[in-house]
Amino acid sequence: MLKKKLFFATLLIVSLNVNAQNIPQNISYTGIYSFIDELANDGIIDVNTAIKPYNRDFIAQKLLEAAVKSERLNRRQIAEIEFFKQDYALELDTIARSMVEFTDKKTFSFTLLQPAYHYNGKLLKGRITPILGMNLLANRNGLLREQRWGAEIQLTVANHLSVWGSMREMKFTGTDLKDNLFNNKQLGALLYPSNSIGRYFGYNIDFLYNHYGYQYDLNNHYGGDFTESRGGITAYTSWGSIGLVKDNLVWGDGYNGSIIFSGRAPSFPMISLNIKPCRWFELNYIHGFLVSNVVDSTTYYSETQADGSFNKYYRYKNKFIAANMMTFRPISKLDLSIGNSIIYAERNVNAAYLIPIAFFKALDKVQTRGTAVENQNSQLFLNISSRNINHLHLYFSAFFDEVSFKRFLPKSKDKNPFSYKIGFNLTNLPLKNLSFIGEFTRTNIINYKHSLVELTYASNSVNLGHYLGDNAQDIFLALNYKPIRGLNLKLSYNNIAKYNDYDFIRTNIIEIISQKAFNQKVFSNSIIAFNADYEIINNIFANLNFQFNNAKGYDLSTKNGIVGENLLTAQENLNKFSPQFYHGKVFTVTCGLTFGF
Repeated sequence: MLKKKLFFATLLIVSLNVNAQNIPQNISYTGIYSFIDELANDGIIDVNTAIKPYNRDFIAQKLLEAAVKSERLNRRQIAEIEFFKQDYALELDTIARSMVEFTDKKTFSFTLLQPAYHYNGKLLKGRITPILGMNLLANRNGLLREQRWGAEIQLTVANHLSVWGSMREMKFTGTDLKDNLFNNKQLGALLYPSNSIGRYFGYNIDFLYNHYGYQYDLNNHYGGDFTESRGGITAYTSWGSIGLVKDNLVWGDGYNGSIIFSGRAPSFPMISLNIKPCRWFELNYIHGFLVSNVVDSTTYYSETQADGSFNKYYRYKNKFIAANMMTFRPISKLDLSIGNSIIYAERNVNAAYLIPIAFFKALDKVQTRGTAVENQNSQLFLNISSRNINHLHLYFSAFFDEVSFKRFLPKSKDKNPFSYKIGFNLTNLPLKNLSFIGEFTRTNIINYKHSLVELTYASNSVNLGHYLGDNAQDIFLALNYKPIRGLNLKLSYNNIAKYNDYDFIRTNIIEIISQKAFNQKVFSNSIIAFNADYEIINNIFANLNFQFNNAKGYDLSTKNGIVGENLLTAQENLNKFSPQFYHGKVFTVTCGLTFGF
């Protein structure tokens, strides 16, 4: 046993001094993120879970760090580490092994199970993996098919430069929906539009489900398509990195949707910076290029027609975001993170917002002083994460869209637009391989919204923050059981409540934020779900899900509302916040098989 420990310790020391692939691990790979979180909760490793994605080198190092402490791991955790090490073989400077493989045992391997090609040379390391999968969703309303295919490539050059890219083509098909229930099967197949498909019902649609949002291509009669491409180039060293990447971000702790960056919006390109010069401080900064979905009437392409006339093809307005998060660790296992962001929509990038450590609200006031209204949209956020009690993760997040300290006074009628989340995750106590999650989220009126469409806290019309949006609350409970390596059984309960729905009308904003929050429901949904995920072989996933939901809309059409309030009927609210596939009391079965994710 002593020799084994010394071997692992030596391997760890070597690995920590070797720069491997600084490539972000897709946040869709929930298996590895859940396992890293479990190890941190049990006190095996230290992790700042407020910032995701993690890079693959970081994950590989944490696996080795945990392996050294094998006496504190249970049998299933040891098996998980050995399993995941095959997926992170290049980061560990080895070649992946599998059940079916072709290899020269030194520099390359082509494996069918797991499906991948690996190359491990002196100056170049890389891997190529396919993406292929399908989910079938069935309930009383019919059958939906979700298909995806694509590929991912990852390269590291000279241990200090990483280049990667991936493409996923997704297809949503509703031809097997019931004819007597769906007048428009194409729209019926779109479960996650996040108000990006237009005003087909006379008002925007914003389906309230914790799922990635898409901006569909509706040229096909069967449903919709969406293509997601991620990638980047990063220069890095042991204490930091800088890169140009296109990826999904998750900032803020949470197990059912973060309130800062949730990762739900389609990935967007950004300049990213990470600096961790010591154990007690870490800086993360991005400057992103968002999709506004707002046409610029002054910018267009022109095309000459046969009769000499011109066709104009208008372009979208520019939209940018700058954000930073500084994490301090005053004592071991306690992380205090604070940051801020700004959405701006000028013609060009503003150099002031390229400063990594800055209070963007102050910069905005100086640069836009004298204008009729404040030109930009700024936010402030914080996150507290404690793992000081072994097996228990306690966390709190807050997101402020606008702050006026006088509004915190009890006598103030108008309240600050803000959101908060509080929760815990108890793992491997009292029973091994079992975890229990409890989480509560509340968001005030108008949070995440803005009177100027160009400045909303969104990209591709999908909210960057929590999936419920403003004036809403969410109670989430989950029991996770991992009986064997790779299998996660999850029983969850989610209670969603959406209250009076307001548009941001600047001329009436004080009256709007003076309304009683969480007053009258416009939509509610109770979801009980059992989910079984099994990673059969590295990067081959099977899933089975049973879900019962009760989605209801409430009638506010006869109410005497205020300017800016959306007074819809019960059916209209149901249509707005839930896809027809899930209306009412519905039991849905989902099964799928995926290569890659």
